[in-house]
Amino acid sequence: MITSDFDIVIAGGGLAGSTLACALANTDMRIAIIESVAASADHQPSFDDRAIALAYGSQRIFEGIGLWEAIAPNATAIRKIHVSERGGFGFTHLDAAEEQVPALGYVALARELGGAITQQLESSNVTRISPATVVGFAHTENQLSVVVEADGRQQQLTTRLLVAADGGQSLIRQQLDIKTRQWEYGQTAIVTNVTPGIPHHNIAYERFTPNGPLALLPMTENRFGVVLTIDSEACDDVMAFDDDAFITLLQQRMGFRCGRFSRVGERFSYPLTLMTANEAVRPRIALLGNAGHALHPISGQGFNLGLRDIAVLAGLIVNADRLMQDPGSQQLLQQYQKQRLPDQQQVALLTDGLVRLFGNPLRGISVGRNLGMLAADLLPGVRQRIARHAMGLSGIHSRLARGLSLGKYNE
Repeated sequence: MITSDFDIVIAGGGLAGSTLACALANTDMRIAIIESVAASADHQPSFDDRAIALAYGSQRIFEGIGLWEAIAPNATAIRKIHVSERGGFGFTHLDAAEEQVPALGYVALARELGGAITQQLESSNVTRISPATVVGFAHTENQLSVVVEADGRQQQLTTRLLVAADGGQSLIRQQLDIKTRQWEYGQTAIVTNVTPGIPHHNIAYERFTPNGPLALLPMTENRFGVVLTIDSEACDDVMAFDDDAFITLLQQRMGFRCGRFSRVGERFSYPLTLMTANEAVRPRIALLGNAGHALHPISGQGFNLGLRDIAVLAGLIVNADRLMQDPGSQQLLQQYQKQRLPDQQQVALLTDGLVRLFGNPLRGISVGRNLGMLAADLLPGVRQRIARHAMGLSGIHSRLARGLSLGKYNE
């Protein structure tokens, strides 16, 4: 019998890779994370101060993994979502009470998510090799040989499955020469937090403007997490604004529905692109999260899409382990691709469509947009379909996406 150093090697210890490791940590499988930064939530660049909108379906995934109890104290519920266009007459709203759910979603800082994940991993049997990177791999009999470089020295590991969770510039995807479809929007997201003049009442706002969308996400201490989209050419100027000038820009985009803004937090900027990989798997390798797709934040679906990848892949792996089957088999990987590609492609298409639709300045298109929002608000069936999409409840539901633990997964 051929033995491997590990059953699963995860390249990338950011939010996606670490969450997958948590989902697999309670099994008897040998799991390793290869991460390029030191083993600390303070050093991991994806554990930053971004406010992340977690769909209701994502909350259930975290609950199934056993992470939600640690995340919940610092998460803020989204009870309502208000969508409008600056200068337009149309709007639509979504309401958790109407959908008979406790919340449409939740808002948490990436740093706080990372802290909860790191704490759980520290008490697990997951091996972390860091700072280190995967620099090569080769197929051997029924397994994969993985070359890892740390401190200028290389070591070789064997595994039955390599998961590429190494981000949008995935070196593993590039080494596999997996083709991608990419589009540079010429836009940048500026992320920060701000205090409104009146209580936010757990309402999230999506405001479309000719200069790009603005999202306000309810947070603790009556703050909003801000995702402001601007033309990339203006990024340096806007990042150099003092707080008063930046608040003026926000008020111009949003108006005074939330009162007068104050107390702006630290600002971060992220260039926006659309990227989808044409394949999600190769023999004994699976792409996960941003390694397989990167989206515009217009509908807040990027991280939620990655969590659904995790839920499906973890479920398939745990089920294979229960049945004493190969977790890196081609049959399992094809199942993963078959289940995930339709959702990935649909969300990418919808997100890109929204960017283009609301970025079109023609008056006729603007009138059509506003009429569409009014129709959606007045037709409960349409509004419910939009809400289910926003909550991440469309399509096939994995076991974790139903909020169920994988501990007794035997399907």
